[in-house]
Amino acid sequence: MFTRGIDRRRFLQVGTVACMGLAAPAVARSGDRAAAASGKPTQFQIACMTLPYAAFPLMRALTGLQTAGYRFVAWGTNHKENGGKPTPVLAGDAPPDQAKELAKRCRGLGLEPVMMFGPPPENPEALEQRIRQAAAAGIGQVLTMGNTKGNDPKVWVRNFKELGPIARDHGVTIVVKQHGGNTGTGAELVEIIREVHDDGVKISYDAGNVMDYHKIDPLPDIRKCAGEVRSFCIKDHRQFPRDEDCGPGFGEIDHYKLLAPVAFTGRVMPLCCENIFAPVVPRPTDPEGIDALAKRAREFLTVVIAGLQTR
Repeated sequence: MFTRGIDRRRFLQVGTVACMGLAAPAVARSGDRAAAASGKPTQFQIACMTLPYAAFPLMRALTGLQTAGYRFVAWGTNHKENGGKPTPVLAGDAPPDQAKELAKRCRGLGLEPVMMFGPPPENPEALEQRIRQAAAAGIGQVLTMGNTKGNDPKVWVRNFKELGPIARDHGVTIVVKQHGGNTGTGAELVEIIREVHDDGVKISYDAGNVMDYHKIDPLPDIRKCAGEVRSFCIKDHRQFPRDEDCGPGFGEIDHYKLLAPVAFTGRVMPLCCENIFAPVVPRPTDPEGIDALAKRAREFLTVVIAGLQTR
């Protein structure tokens, strides 16, 4: 099922289950199989990033998502505020209280923030600060990703092992997504996540990026890492009539098959729409056009989830 509201305590409990046992990788995989076999529907949280509204002020993004029927939001990176200057949603060095205040504004509009962008895994100090901001805001996930030109898995493992306990102590999960390079598939990411073996570090699956950067079908790929997935960065992709990313349901990815491996985990799982735009045609230049596409993406995912979880 999908949720319009969530008890905060329950959310933190799901995101911070402690690691136990000496045979760590085996225990992790066993726990994932148990969750997947629980038969309890995943509580999908259909969210939209503010990213599609980057050309407009943040508050216009939030009110637009409210109008489009969302109950969950993921903070993007920058928005053009007064004068058209790109302004960070939340600066990396902003005090945690500033994150708390922004979250309060979101909740005042009926939008529960569930994810925020973070720096790359190579910058553990900045990621730790982002964790503290997320904790103050009551946000459960901090998103990170690699470089399209390639990354050093050993550095990632070292930094994630340091950051995982910090994240858990703050009720936050670091989620890393595919972004091209040598960490650009679920199969590659899951090896890193399993070596880290910490419930504070998991995967946010980005099927559009897998198809875009690597030209491979994400459906077999997600089955290789489904047990470690805790959220999705939702975007679709087409290779015809133009090779480009697009909104869910506009591309070639079957979202029924994409979400099926995680449809009955019993977990809370954000689905954060990153790209909502139609392929080929020009993107809207007015915020009302973006509102309409955001609503369409939410309605599409609602139908997919209902179809997957109806028994």
